[in-house]
Amino acid sequence: MAALEINDDTARLHGPLLQRAGAIAASLFDVAAIDFRDTSDRSPLRPRTRCVRLSRGPVPVLSREGASLTSMTYADPVSETALAMLLAAMAGPEDPIAADPESLSVFALAERLAASDIPVLINGPTGTGKEVLSRFIHTRSARRDGPFIAVNCAAMPETMLEAMLFGHQKGAFTGATAASEGFMRAADGGTLLLDEIAELPLPLQAKLLRALQEQEVVPIGSTRAIKVDVRVIACANRDLPTEVAQGRFRADLFYRLNVFPLELRPLRERADDIAPLAFAMALRHAAGIAGSTASLPSFTEGALAMLRLHSWPGNVRELENVVRRALLLAHGARQITPEHIVFDSPARLVSAPIGGLEMRLVHPAPVDAMDSDRKLSSIVQHSEARAIMETLEACGGNRLRAARELGISERTLRYRLASMREAGIEVGRTAIGGGR
Repeated sequence: MAALEINDDTARLHGPLLQRAGAIAASLFDVAAIDFRDTSDRSPLRPRTRCVRLSRGPVPVLSREGASLTSMTYADPVSETALAMLLAAMAGPEDPIAADPESLSVFALAERLAASDIPVLINGPTGTGKEVLSRFIHTRSARRDGPFIAVNCAAMPETMLEAMLFGHQKGAFTGATAASEGFMRAADGGTLLLDEIAELPLPLQAKLLRALQEQEVVPIGSTRAIKVDVRVIACANRDLPTEVAQGRFRADLFYRLNVFPLELRPLRERADDIAPLAFAMALRHAAGIAGSTASLPSFTEGALAMLRLHSWPGNVRELENVVRRALLLAHGARQITPEHIVFDSPARLVSAPIGGLEMRLVHPAPVDAMDSDRKLSSIVQHSEARAIMETLEACGGNRLRAARELGISERTLRYRLASMREAGIEVGRTAIGGGR
C-alpha cells in the first residue's frame, strides 16, 4: 500500500487531517499521483499529478480549477466534514469514493481479486455503485491497459442481444449491412462487464456459458469460432439463487460466474460513505451551475445529518439528485443547510413520544393513497428513528443488545443516535448514554 507523499511544511500544517485520510486514500486512489501542499506553496507541481491545496479557515470551502487542481479550506481537522471534503478532493474522475468500514473492506477484497482472472459476481441493489467497483477491479488488474466494456443486459433489445454480444457477419440477418465484432470481441484483452445479467433470456445464457468456458465466440452467420481473452464481471440487482430456483436463470451459468461473489450494501447501511460522496458529487456538478471555477458551498453538520438519516431507496443515484438540487437552491450561499436538502419524498417534523422516551421524529407528509410506491418508500424512509428508539426501549437502553437486534454494529448505532440529535431529533439521554 503506497503512502502519501507530503513535504515537511504541509505535514506540519495539515498532518492530522492527512493522516486520517491516508489509510483510506491509499486503498482507493493512486496517491502517488496526488501532490498535497499548503495553499501558500507556489512551487512547481510534480509532473503528471493532481494537486490538492490545503488551508485553514473558519468556513469550509471546496473549489476545483480545471481537472488537476482542487483547493480546500477546512476549520477542524478532526471533523467529518474535513475528512469528507479531502476524500472528494483527492478522487480522480473514475475513482471510487468510500469511507465506511464495510465499503472499504469490499474494495480491499476487490483489489486482491484484481490480481487474478477469475470471474466476479457483484450483487447489490440498483444504484449502489456496482459499475464503479467493476472499473476499480479492472484498473487494478493486469488488464488495465486493455478495454473496459460495460454492457447493460436490460437495455438491449432482446432480438439483438446475441448479435450485440457475439457479433455477426454481413448479411447474417435483415439489416446486417456490415459485419460487427460484438461486445465480447471488443473487450478482447480487457474486461467485459455484464450488468443486470439476470435479464438475459435463457437461450442466450446457454451461449454465454459456452463462450465463457471456451473463451471463444461464434458470430451470427459464421461457422468459425473466434478466440477471445476476456475477464468477465457480472452484476445483478436480483437474488440469483432465487432466480435459479424459480427456473429463470441457469444454474450452470450461475456457478460459472459465482466464483467469487462481492456484495454492495444499500447506501443507508453505509452511513460513513454519504458525506464524501455528497462532496464528490458537488464537485462534479458545480461547474454546470457556477462555471468552470466553482467554490462550493459547504454542507453544514445539520445538512449532513439529514443526509445520513435518509433511507435512500434510490441509493447513490438518489443522493446525486439531492446534491444537484441542493447546489441549485444554495447558489450564491456559502453553506448548504438543511433547508436546501430536498428529498424525492417530502417530509415534515412532528413530535412522536415512544413509551417513556421522548423524541422528535421525521414523519412522511401526506401522500395520495393511490400512490402506493411513494407511500411505502416514505414509510421506510421515516421509520428508522422510530425503530431505533423502540428497540432501545425494549433492550432497556443497552446499546450493544439493541445493535444486535437491529442487525448493525454498536458503532453504527452510536453514529445514528448522534446524527439524530444533530438533525434536531430529541432523544432521551438514557438512550444516548445507555449501558452496554
